[in-house]
Amino acid sequence: AQQTPSIQIQLELLKKMAWIRRVQEKIVELYPEQQMRCPVHLCIGQEANSAGMIQALHEDDYVYGGHRYHGPYLARGGSLDRMLSEFYGKATGCTSGIGGSMHLIDRSKRVEGAVPILGGSLSIALGAAFTQRTRKTKQIVTAFIGDAIVEEGLFHEVMNMAATKHLPLLVYCENNELSTMTPIRERQPERPIADIGKAHGVRTWKVDGNDAPAVYAVSQEAVAYVRSESAPAFIEATTYRWREHCGPSYDIDQGYRTADEVKQWEERCPIVSLKQKLFDQGVLKAEQYDQWIKGMDQEIAASVKFAKDSPFPTPDRLHRGVFATEALRIF
Repeated sequence: AQQTPSIQIQLELLKKMAWIRRVQEKIVELYPEQQMRCPVHLCIGQEANSAGMIQALHEDDYVYGGHRYHGPYLARGGSLDRMLSEFYGKATGCTSGIGGSMHLIDRSKRVEGAVPILGGSLSIALGAAFTQRTRKTKQIVTAFIGDAIVEEGLFHEVMNMAATKHLPLLVYCENNELSTMTPIRERQPERPIADIGKAHGVRTWKVDGNDAPAVYAVSQEAVAYVRSESAPAFIEATTYRWREHCGPSYDIDQGYRTADEVKQWEERCPIVSLKQKLFDQGVLKAEQYDQWIKGMDQEIAASVKFAKDSPFPTPDRLHRGVFATEALRIF
């Protein structure tokens, strides 16, 4: 059994979750202004996964993600100025404003990015893990995925190669039971996703993805295993997104889930539960928490201003970094 994280770690987890939530709530507030023209895939409700998994990593470990990459990016300490600038399409953004919210990257924090192709980042993470094995470093690679990615052929190819080549790859599956608007019961048979990892001969864990201390404890054990054994691992975390697949709104009217279902998961809010636990233990006061939030909101406001005031990229930026651009000019 995993050990309960220290009070200091639990406080750090709560801070990380609150930070991710406040940033995303600001995005929800600002998105209707129509100045952010890229899609946004929010992870409101899933913050415990990013906070707990990232807390267990070393600073020089690598992190890759997918659609809901706001959480890992922010938990890792990725620049909020650059993140919001990217949302606004500004030159100061993560990819100079030409990639959007699914192309978040901050290499100074080993946040290596994500791509919108379902599962695409996982294959890149596999290559990064192969690199670490070749270089014989002790760094590991973590890839965040959703439950729908296990339905992709690429997932099985990655898991097979990682297991065969003994690569230091930790795959963290945030199973929110939804693929766009299709519940998992309509897409997969009744079997735990964790069993798929086991079927590939990969060491596997399953955890309540709405319990940040539990996520941290399991992640810490998995990280230690991957690092010491230079072998892959797989974590399935059960969780739930509150908002629509893509965008800031609720989507109960779409008919694929009910208001009661969303309410049940909201009542299991990972932030509220951990905050109340720390209040009850007397290690955190409401006034202290409120000060945290106040400071976060001030930092967010400054980043919003930075993003809005930043310039748009110039037309010549469009051709920089594009593979085969020079070759195309021949024709």
